Amino acid sequence: QEQLVESGGGLVQAGGSLRLSCTAYGFSLDDYAIGWFRQAPGKGREGGSGIVSSDGSTYYADSVKGRFTISRDNVKNIVYLQMNNLMPADTAVYYCGATEPGRDCSASLEYQHWGQGTKVTVSS
Repeated sequence: QEQLVESGGGLVQAGGSLRLSCTAYGFSLDDYAIGWFRQAPGKGREGGSGIVSSDGSTYYADSVKGRFTISRDNVKNIVYLQMNNLMPADTAVYYCGATEPGRDCSASLEYQHWGQGTKVTVSS
């Protein structure tokens, strides 16, 4: 069964760090672009926490640029999101998605695979 599984969320104080993992089972991440989205309480799913294309190029929303880093390990079939200098505004459930090349990586509707999410809470 093809699925994505996120892990690494938790409770951290402002200024702290977390590393999220997105592991693929049943399919290879090699040929997919991977995006991290987040959904804060009462809000819609927001993209741009980190996107890495199949060729390794990356994209970040301004709100996380310089603090978040996305990377992929195709051997382990995992994509990571390193989050540093976390702020209370980063509190959300974080989801990873996989989409085929050529799709609009900024649009959640373009993703074919989703994980169940991992919760990140940043206290002030």
